[in-house]
Amino acid sequence: MEKLFKLKENGTDVRTEVLAGITTFMTMAYILAINPSMLSAAGMDATAVLIATCLSAFFGTMCMALFANYPFALAPGMGLNAYFAYTVCLGMGYDWRVALSAVAVEGIIFIVLSLTNVREAIFNAIPSMLKKGVSAGIGLYIAFIGLQGAHIVVNSDSTLITYVSFRSKFGTEGICALLALIGLFLTAILYARNVKGSILIGIIATWVLGMLCQAVGIYQVTPEEGFYSLYPSLAITDFSKFSLTFGQVFKADFSGVSISNFIAILFAFLFVDMFDTIGTLVGVATKADMLDKDEKLPRIKQALFADAIATLVGAIFGTSTTTTYVESSAGVGAGARTGLASVVTGLMFLLAIFFAPIFTAIPGFATAPALIFVGFLMVTAVTDISFDDLTEAVPAYLCLLAMPLMYSISEGIAIGVISYVIINLFTKKAKKITPLMYVLAVLFVAKYIFLYFTGVTTHESSDRHRFIERKPVLFGGSTCHTGRDS
Repeated sequence: MEKLFKLKENGTDVRTEVLAGITTFMTMAYILAINPSMLSAAGMDATAVLIATCLSAFFGTMCMALFANYPFALAPGMGLNAYFAYTVCLGMGYDWRVALSAVAVEGIIFIVLSLTNVREAIFNAIPSMLKKGVSAGIGLYIAFIGLQGAHIVVNSDSTLITYVSFRSKFGTEGICALLALIGLFLTAILYARNVKGSILIGIIATWVLGMLCQAVGIYQVTPEEGFYSLYPSLAITDFSKFSLTFGQVFKADFSGVSISNFIAILFAFLFVDMFDTIGTLVGVATKADMLDKDEKLPRIKQALFADAIATLVGAIFGTSTTTTYVESSAGVGAGARTGLASVVTGLMFLLAIFFAPIFTAIPGFATAPALIFVGFLMVTAVTDISFDDLTEAVPAYLCLLAMPLMYSISEGIAIGVISYVIINLFTKKAKKITPLMYVLAVLFVAKYIFLYFTGVTTHESSDRHRFIERKPVLFGGSTCHTGRDS
């Protein structure tokens, strides 16, 4: 164990890594409910997608553990699956096998780019202060996700967002928000007292409190509003269904698919996945102090290769783009520093094939305290930004501001890169700008122009939480109501 993962060298131990790995999984478990629900809208079998989701997450996370020895977890990405189902399949009318083929081609391109050091060069080209902005921005982003998942922050037609109305919807949104706040305070207190596994304890304690509230009638089960029972079910997974998605990417019918539209679809997948992955690696690695003295991530090539091959294999299994999850930051916040945590997370996804109804019953308000608190841990990177130099500080500020408000890591990076080049170019500090930063800025601008004229969007918008609702997912013919009630 020590020889493989170098635990002592990284200042960690088996217990810490195991607890952190479980923590990461629990913050990601919502994908087990959401991915089958979303991709089934494209005509795919829900049970088959569930199995594909578990297997692709297991495979990708294990690759990350064994190739790169990093505590980063992978699974089919939110936003990307929404684009897959609702834009490519339902909006553009393409068969889901064609969409899977675009994901597979994306994976092949990423494998080539990873082996030729292109993605590594992009990672290293991002200036140090901008990396700090990415880390802080991701902190705000996941905290915002947590606030939404807990129903603390809700939609408002007049102000875009507002806080929950405890009086009018106390039995649903109100109690969820209150329980999340209790869980947040508990997590913070335990963390401040140096209790091992404090973030995981916070998740479980909040969930248990929710079940107790349901038992006494405080939490109201109202399926029509998306609030299902918090008690886990024990339904059985029908493994024979896996054949309905496995290998179907090789059976895609491209008759009636124009080359230009396919390229546009491919470009959207490529762009979002590339910069979401790079942004996640930058942000989480920065917070975990994994960057070397030159602000580079050791074994970045191996990490990006693991991400790339996971995308290709995921398409073969039958799911949308498999990518590195920002929720990995929850595990890092819990002390994860090596691939052992990723091994634990991967094995949890493998077990989830058999016990998915248990894991998918974890409500959004239970994982929200972890995301909000880890967001705090990551946003502290803002203290490392040099605000005396506006040419460095303003791009970092715009980057961290854009991520939560535009609901996208990749958009935050785009704004940060473009602003960095423009500000430094017109303040006579062009020597600071590397050639690759010029290239990236031009590509980002070209991307917006391209998307304007093609009408294709890569913007995740509110896809993550518009569809992270507690919806029924089929397990071997029986219905299990699953959950992330956001």
